[in-house]
Amino acid sequence: MRSMPSRLTPVLGLLLLGATLVGCSHWPEVAPHDSTSAPPASAAAPPTSFEPQWVQLPSGDATTPMLPAWWWPVSSAQPSPLVVLLHGCGGMFSGSERGEQRVGSERALSTRFKHYAALLHAQGWQVLIVDSLTPRGERELCTQRLSQRRVHQGHRRADALAALRWAAQQPGVDPQRLALMGWSHGGSAVLSSLNARYPEVRQSPVRPAAAVAYYPGCEAERQRGFEPSAPLWLMLGADDDWTAPEPCVALAREAQGPHAVQAQLFEGAVHGFDSTAPVRLRRDVPNGTRPGQGVHVGGQPAALAASEALLLQVLRNALAVPGTASH
Repeated sequence: MRSMPSRLTPVLGLLLLGATLVGCSHWPEVAPHDSTSAPPASAAAPPTSFEPQWVQLPSGDATTPMLPAWWWPVSSAQPSPLVVLLHGCGGMFSGSERGEQRVGSERALSTRFKHYAALLHAQGWQVLIVDSLTPRGERELCTQRLSQRRVHQGHRRADALAALRWAAQQPGVDPQRLALMGWSHGGSAVLSSLNARYPEVRQSPVRPAAAVAYYPGCEAERQRGFEPSAPLWLMLGADDDWTAPEPCVALAREAQGPHAVQAQLFEGAVHGFDSTAPVRLRRDVPNGTRPGQGVHVGGQPAALAASEALLLQVLRNALAVPGTASH
């Protein structure tokens, strides 16, 4: 389904989130964000505890039999939704670039993943974060040239599909209400894991109800031809000089098949806009739109709030009990 991008201009004190998305009959119009509002009645009651379990999943990659993952289940009388999170090139751990992660400890998770795990879990959704680097002997990929990386999108795609299969097999998970999210390298993994041009994706018995990719690299899947197996949102920084938004806008416009692809642009935002960290120039990153000149990374408060509100509205509709989605 072809789609044109929407552009959100973050204005402090006013989040412009109500624009209708062209070619987007599958997706809701998004109401202005109210941080004090409660989740809709269709959402499960917030869980009473926030304790993760460290689990190991059978991998779809023959060279890496098992994948470590952090799982936040919920207590519910009925099977509940689950959201799989895919980390970026820096991994899922705090201090991962310095080798300080402590495998098996929730305290070692990065600030971003602690935030999103808590945010999603509070909606009554289970959360699963998969570690694609540690079992393959890597701490981070960001400072590696693309041509020198030993962990590539084939690995990430196998991991994502394995995580979805594992989730669908858990007694407390509703296999019809799964979602997939990823950031940067993990956002590219979301695209790769949805593209039905790959036989393993086309043949997968488990598919997410929706997917969200934050500032992914889109050029590879665009060149391959993108045929998403589920509805997809792309959250893009308009000023991103690490993974440029233009290929993602083109991918959304050119995507084939029945599922909507929406590219949401946040004006003035750079890579990593959904954080509270100040914008800085990372000269240690050899890739980006200007190889060798570094890339800008950091948060923008308005884009963070706007993207979070949009994310929750999209997932609430996609993961609601059939017939109860809010509009």
